Amino acid sequence: MSVSWGILSTARVNSHVLAAAAKSDEFDFAAVASRDPARAEAYARDHGLERAYGSYDELLEDRDLEAVYISLPNSLHVDWTLRALAAGKHVLCEKPLSRVPHEVEEAFNLAESSGLLVAEGFMFRHHPQTRRLTELVAVGAVGQLRVVRAAFSFQLAEVHGPGDARFRPELDGGSLMDVGCYCVNAIRLLAGEPRRVQAQQVDGPSGVDVCVAATLAGDGDVLAHFDCGFVLPYRAQLEAVGDTGSLVVDDPWHIFSPGIELRREKADAELFAVEPADSYRVELENFSAAVRGEASPLLGRHDAVGQARVIDALYRSASAGVVVELEPHPQGAGRGSSA
Repeated sequence: MSVSWGILSTARVNSHVLAAAAKSDEFDFAAVASRDPARAEAYARDHGLERAYGSYDELLEDRDLEAVYISLPNSLHVDWTLRALAAGKHVLCEKPLSRVPHEVEEAFNLAESSGLLVAEGFMFRHHPQTRRLTELVAVGAVGQLRVVRAAFSFQLAEVHGPGDARFRPELDGGSLMDVGCYCVNAIRLLAGEPRRVQAQQVDGPSGVDVCVAATLAGDGDVLAHFDCGFVLPYRAQLEAVGDTGSLVVDDPWHIFSPGIELRREKADAELFAVEPADSYRVELENFSAAVRGEASPLLGRHDAVGQARVIDALYRSASAGVVVELEPHPQGAGRGSSA
């Protein structure tokens, strides 16, 4: 049975979920909401949606919708997640859910007490490439894991203009929130929850971070580092380095060209082919199956709270210029955790 979805906002990222819906019988998007009724009507017409609403509250009152996809600016994520849950809707919120851990806890507490689901939308986690990379690390393809290295950057002003919402501090913009969060999520997946972080950032004219570099370390022997930015060329890479080799992924986030390369000293590189997949489709099919009670969401409270804890610590480190120590994750830690 197909799950009926609504969308809060007319953001660019919606094009990915709508394209995914066109390929799947597991879910469909029936409605969209905007603060501008005319904009909502035009968007619904252009994208073949049945219903358009001139406010987000109106969409949440639609009893035919079981779930909502929230693609609003970052600062509105938690508020509208809570409102959607209060209206009886399951929620998939585009990343990052929040940089404030207790806000994430509040959202999951409300969902659980209401018998509803909420998940943070890291679509790359659902792709077979990410699963295969995790498996290769776990079986010792590179020996003992020692370093995880990640990068994600692009020229935001050139691509979307200087007025883009991600340049606005009041909307929780910034490169760490937008693209660095992918690096943090992948590092946590492969290396486990960090206990110490140190970050530095460069702020742009609007006051948001336009470049961030950081190191992270856990209780074991694995170190990690990443950089992200809005003022750098397009770069996307993830590498897991062990004592016998490294696994390199040149397209870890969008995964337009899947594949994993294993590099060892004094040996030819080995390429692990990965089947193509639509990350958004797999993500939405997983969540829709969970709504029907046929599966569990891949990403849940543990991952979302851990993500907020690390982002908060990174910002505190960059602001104060110090190493920030994190308490053990209250819900446990461990490589590859997704609960």
